[in-house]
Amino acid sequence: MRLALDAMGGDYAPANPVAGVVQALRQYPDFTVILVGDEAKVRAEVAKHDLSGVADRVSYHHASQVVEMGESGLESVRKKKDSSVSRAIDLIKEGKADAVVSAGHTGALVAAATIKLRTLSGIHRPGLAVVIPADPKGFLLIDAGANIDPAPEHIVGYSIMGSIYVREILGYKEPRVGLMSIGTEASKGNEFTKSCYELLEQAPINFAGNVEGHGLFKDPVEVVVCDGFVGNILLKTVEGLAKSLFQWIKKEIVKSPVRMLGAWLTKGAFQAIRKQTSTDEYGGSPLLGVNGVCIKAHGNSSPTAIKNAVRVAREFVAQRVNERIVEAIDTHHEKLAAQ
Repeated sequence: MRLALDAMGGDYAPANPVAGVVQALRQYPDFTVILVGDEAKVRAEVAKHDLSGVADRVSYHHASQVVEMGESGLESVRKKKDSSVSRAIDLIKEGKADAVVSAGHTGALVAAATIKLRTLSGIHRPGLAVVIPADPKGFLLIDAGANIDPAPEHIVGYSIMGSIYVREILGYKEPRVGLMSIGTEASKGNEFTKSCYELLEQAPINFAGNVEGHGLFKDPVEVVVCDGFVGNILLKTVEGLAKSLFQWIKKEIVKSPVRMLGAWLTKGAFQAIRKQTSTDEYGGSPLLGVNGVCIKAHGNSSPTAIKNAVRVAREFVAQRVNERIVEAIDTHHEKLAAQ
């Protein structure tokens, strides 16, 4: 696999993207990387690492601009044509890279990928897919922020793409799809979710009906679909709650020697849960539906998170997820046309 890494994307770029990809190069021998960004700065960062044995798998592509977090994603694609994220996407378009990993501006990545790569056949809007920790393997949330105002037909596309992704990557044989709503009954929700419900009943998926917020972590479905506005709020709420819970627990533990002893005895359990809920372990989220492999890492990604984002890209390419999506969408449209 040939990977284009947006080396200037993220809160701690280029330090963390470079450190993370160096970890990935040592762990995974089956890919090469093109570091995209200000070449002088990127090379200076690379020089801090020992690349013995992997240096021949690293190359550089200069990009003079960076998309700042306060900028419009769409405008940045138009006005900052030499940004690191746009140039990384260009490498896929030109056939020089098989996948992109970026911890930079989400809107810029979505806009650049949609405009430059277009969407897969039969898909009208891409969706950002995020794995949320839950027993036994977690569930997939789509859309987590790529498209805040979709049509019901787009939700059907999300459900098909999400089903294929969790089947091929997470190993769920018959993933259930749930529609995020305010009640489990088909009659609950607004006009948008009711329209989505009707279409999802006809889609080639294992539709489990509506799911509510309190049911996401209790016998969760494997795929949760919603619009990007709801999905992004849900994602950030879950992330914030997970971090706050550990802070609250730590604050209470230190109030008593007995509690501190109990915490020491259960240290292993706490560490296991912390690892399970860590965004670093999940690495990156695929932008499903674009004609290419684009993995979005968290803006504050650590080197470990970047390494795991590379892992996600490798799995996506190896399992030919986009080909599976096109096959499923074509079959769905053929059945609809025959009705």
